[in-house]
Amino acid sequence: MASRDPATEPSEALKALQAALPSPCVRTGDAIRYQASLDNLRLSHLPEAVVRPRDEEDVATVLKLANRLHVPITARGAGSNTTGAATPIRGGWVLDFAEWKQFEIDPVARMAYVQPGVTVQELDTAAREEGLFYPPDPGSKKYATLGGTLACNAGGLRGAKYGVTRDYVYALEGFLPTGEFVRWGADTKKYVSGYNMRDLWIGSEGTLGIVTGAVLKLLPAPGAQSTFLASFETDAAALKVVRTMLEQGFNPSILELIDRQTSECFQIWAHKPDRPEHLFGHPIISNFISRPGAYLLIELDGHPAEVAQSQLRLEELLRQHTEKWYNAQNAEEAEALWQVRRASSQSMFQLADTKLNEDIVVPLRSYEALFAYTLELRDRIGLGTPTFGHAADGNFHVHIMYDRKNAEQALRAEKGIHELMAKVVELGGVITGEHGVGLAKAPFLSLQHSPAEIRAMRAIKEALDPNGILNPGKIWEPFKVWEHPREEVRLPWDH
Repeated sequence: MASRDPATEPSEALKALQAALPSPCVRTGDAIRYQASLDNLRLSHLPEAVVRPRDEEDVATVLKLANRLHVPITARGAGSNTTGAATPIRGGWVLDFAEWKQFEIDPVARMAYVQPGVTVQELDTAAREEGLFYPPDPGSKKYATLGGTLACNAGGLRGAKYGVTRDYVYALEGFLPTGEFVRWGADTKKYVSGYNMRDLWIGSEGTLGIVTGAVLKLLPAPGAQSTFLASFETDAAALKVVRTMLEQGFNPSILELIDRQTSECFQIWAHKPDRPEHLFGHPIISNFISRPGAYLLIELDGHPAEVAQSQLRLEELLRQHTEKWYNAQNAEEAEALWQVRRASSQSMFQLADTKLNEDIVVPLRSYEALFAYTLELRDRIGLGTPTFGHAADGNFHVHIMYDRKNAEQALRAEKGIHELMAKVVELGGVITGEHGVGLAKAPFLSLQHSPAEIRAMRAIKEALDPNGILNPGKIWEPFKVWEHPREEVRLPWDH
């Protein structure tokens, strides 16, 4: 049966919505619904309508109506989430906050008052003009909205030294699914009145409430930075330096490990005729990619004297473990070193056209076991398992690469992802560190949590959202991502 076209055959619920809000707020065109139908996971499920609220009164109106009529609501920013958390899997209405971009910085209190559509980079750029900065820095920070990073408690490259999104939230305000306005916390640095509902909303992926504003913490911007890139023959050799750095008390702002599988991919990519010239045109990078290896990208920051001292110590440590390392002498060279890390994700498509990207976390004691396991898994399932990530806090991105049209490879990828997640939990780790559960991690929730823990979490969901309208189909209901076709679409953050 052909699906109903909401533009010509609106449901009774949609008619009520169109009557309640001005027509520019409610969009039903094919193009805008398709844009709102997917996130970076690239699974498309069309909503009936996309709502662009003008103000909080509009948000309340939409939620009251949706709650009464049991219409699914999915909140959305840029859609850069990788787990399908912003995919309207049950249809309904998408609340699009991408244009909610107002913010104000109080440089004395070191706080930012922000709307959910402000991007991480927009806030950080403005904060630095005041001598401050916003530490959370997901790889998609140019596009990722603060509302989205709150929804999944995003981390980023600086997580080990500076923490994650939750560590920088003083207050949230927004709406319950009933359309009632609430404020959790205040623009004060201490707050213990009642239950900590603020932190409960953070990381809940839009399933417990709709955020329309936040008060965020800013820090003084570091006075100096120093960036290093070092190459090692094996993953184990790079991991040995990571462990030594932590044992010796280094506190790098960034410590990224890129395994040998990944470096082999971008070595191939770098020598292709159509490879991006801006990524590999710098002589420093040309030298590093002459042969594959495991890489560490290290950045120190802080007071200039502190950075200078740490830099000398780090140089001595690297000399003891490798002959191939470089310390950037200026911002241009530092950017060149960063290109190796930024190219990692795209270059691994040399192995296959589809990847399962898992942002797992393991404790320090399990680093070596995890990387040994990725190689064991690669050999057993016959698919690439390139891995990179945040070595200072154990948040690694393990990828399983397969061709989407090859059914046999897809089955091996499914087998591999189940084995990987079970191994991560066995190693004392966590199935997701910064992307959230969404659709992609839902099948593995029971590996991480006991039945009692899941019952407690579901009881909270049912108490706050008894009609189940907020982002339904996520977290709790197993969804086999590998069985669903991905959209072949280029998104803004694709390079």
